[in-house]
Amino acid sequence: MSRKGRNTEIQQMEVGKTTGAFLTAALAVLSLTFLFPIVLVFINSFKSKLFISDAPFQLPKAGTYVGLTNYVEGIRKTGLFPAFGRSLFITVASVAVIILFTSMTAWFLTRVKSAFTNILYYVFVFAMIVPFQMVMFTMSKTANDLYLNSMYGLVLLYLGFGAGQAVFLFCGFVKAIPLEIEEAAMIDGCSPVQTYFHVVFPMLRPTAVTVAILNAMWIWNDYLLPSLILPQEKGTIPMVIQNLKGGYGSIDMGAMMAMLVLAIFPIIVFYLSCQKYIIKGVAAGAVKG
Repeated sequence: MSRKGRNTEIQQMEVGKTTGAFLTAALAVLSLTFLFPIVLVFINSFKSKLFISDAPFQLPKAGTYVGLTNYVEGIRKTGLFPAFGRSLFITVASVAVIILFTSMTAWFLTRVKSAFTNILYYVFVFAMIVPFQMVMFTMSKTANDLYLNSMYGLVLLYLGFGAGQAVFLFCGFVKAIPLEIEEAAMIDGCSPVQTYFHVVFPMLRPTAVTVAILNAMWIWNDYLLPSLILPQEKGTIPMVIQNLKGGYGSIDMGAMMAMLVLAIFPIIVFYLSCQKYIIKGVAAGAVKG
């Protein structure tokens, strides 16, 4: 390699290092920007409600620190533990049925080529772009008529609203699975159901984890749909936290901050424990593609 070529390569490496350092710094600042509201809520959960509005950015001091009082008071006022159980059941059940039924649907739509499956696929894609506000009144009326105004009915509604995105993601991954693998399983005597559960679904695990994380974060934090379906005394965590808002605009900010911390803690733990599977899923998709 000539001297000019070596100099050009060195310059390119220096530019790459500079660009990488700049991107790292920019992403670090962006991460801190996203984390700041969470840290702010956590800090204010240990302060007296009288000082949260006056000095929201200050750390708790001797005169403002109240320990776990906000947590105890928030749990007492909201009935958090029963609401936690309801939210946990709704989230786990909804995510389970979404993964099971949408993955089977995606496998069928991908492997069976016909005008019907093509139309059905685009119906699912269209469902992704329909705003919830367009259908919430007719949906709530239909849910009441069909006696779906319960936790079990809410699971079915979440299946309907989450199917579009899940089918779209699963279809993209199923297309990358070689058809010869399924044909070999059927030659060995597997039925279509056995082929799906023993061959196809294990290969869909990275995408299934991605779908589970996306839907779990949405369902756990959702307020609007449960508030339209469930009675107030059987509400989820976002619903019972709203009970801290009193008359004439009064809000127990200390208890609300504490309950927000308890509400976001489980979903953060779930995301951190599953994020490595998302990376594996992206890498597997890149290799398959």
